Amino acid sequence: MPGCGSTRSEKVGPDDMSSRMSIPEIAHRLSVGRITVYTMLEQGIIPAIRLGRRWLVTRSAFENWERTCGMPTGLHRRHESKVT
Repeated sequence: MPGCGSTRSEKVGPDDMSSRMSIPEIAHRLSVGRITVYTMLEQGIIPAIRLGRRWLVTRSAFENWERTCGMPTGLHRRHESKVT
């Protein structure tokens, strides 16, 4: 049947390009320029992996970072108590 069967564009999984975010997409989501995104990547602000000259940002890592306002999810903020 025409239209049946899986094509690469319909694939869903860890190797799917839709599981990664592009620099322009990140810039748009954050309302900043591309250079700002690259600076944030270099400083380790946005979770990513650098492979040679390329940056790989997974959608799940970015959305988790965005949801937690950039705070590491495994760590809890230390509440300082005021001593009088």
